[in-house]
Amino acid sequence: MNMPVNKYLNLIRPLINTKRTKEILLVNPTIIPVRQEAEKTVISIFDYNGTELKEFAVQHIVDCFECKDNNHITWINIEGLRKQDVESIGQHFGIHYLLVEDILSIGQRPKVDEIDGILFCLLNMLYFNEETSSVETEQISIALGKGFLISFQEDADRDVFDTLRARLRVANTKLRQSGADYLCYSLLDMIVDHYYLVLEKLGERIELLEEDIARFNDSRSLARINNMRKEMIVLKRNVAPVRDMVSNIIRSESELLQESTTKYFKDVYDHIMQANELVESYRDMMTSLQDLYLNKVNLKMNEVMKVLAIVTCLLAPATVIGGIFGMNFDIIPLTHQRKGFYIAVILMIIIPIGMLVMFKKRGWFKQSV
Repeated sequence: MNMPVNKYLNLIRPLINTKRTKEILLVNPTIIPVRQEAEKTVISIFDYNGTELKEFAVQHIVDCFECKDNNHITWINIEGLRKQDVESIGQHFGIHYLLVEDILSIGQRPKVDEIDGILFCLLNMLYFNEETSSVETEQISIALGKGFLISFQEDADRDVFDTLRARLRVANTKLRQSGADYLCYSLLDMIVDHYYLVLEKLGERIELLEEDIARFNDSRSLARINNMRKEMIVLKRNVAPVRDMVSNIIRSESELLQESTTKYFKDVYDHIMQANELVESYRDMMTSLQDLYLNKVNLKMNEVMKVLAIVTCLLAPATVIGGIFGMNFDIIPLTHQRKGFYIAVILMIIIPIGMLVMFKKRGWFKQSV
């Protein structure tokens, strides 16, 4: 009884990522995780107005301090987090220590706060790993102040802001002529738009999985469905709270946000709503695929049981006839006749043939699918 189960588990075990399950499900906000210091830190600065732009990179965090209160819009992007650097720049630009703790935290829920004249946004950038077919997250924190914006990224090797940097290099654009709040909108808009690229990749995987289930329906399909549902959990956890975050920004009465910028945040809100609806659709599709897999398994089992039932019915006449002539009585019809054996065998053959003809007329041999 245990052999088929063990054989099935051995078959799908390579596809079951228990470490991934722990990463997704075991979230305890009461335990403060320790962030490892980044080995590599990249600090880039865009200091601009409508006509002038200074773009440069610095090696030390103290080199950013001179960009404060220079009558320009300053975007400081820090890739790779070190506690001392974050605390130092937070102290110089007036970022509250509670916000500094959020920047240095791990696994925070997307949110928006405003403390001491700093509008703080925290959310995750999403990437799709082609090799593992999994969704990877990178926490990004955005601190918006008067005339400046500081963004903190975990990974110094990737982001989604290259298009924004290219737009900043063009003079007299809407981005260059607007304030830091419009820059904040642009960052959020690019992060949300990148969600659609991840959703598109997952949509392709779901289509391939659906085709595999329809064609093959092997035991590995269920493991792939479960792995894909884990990625849906990651998406749901990161996309849905961003909707509330953007909604809070729209309702905010912060002096850092100009009224003319509100319509742009509403556009981001529309995009994140559509992304959230797409995530819900994908989750429903995964549930439907799981039901499809189970239905096909049940259908295959029904086909097997039908064959076994037909075989049992065909053998029943032979069993009955053999049982009758095997009874221990002295007087049994045809027992002492020379052709009695042949008559019994012929009956054992003719009756099943007649049953097969009757089953075929009733359509019992037609394929269900």
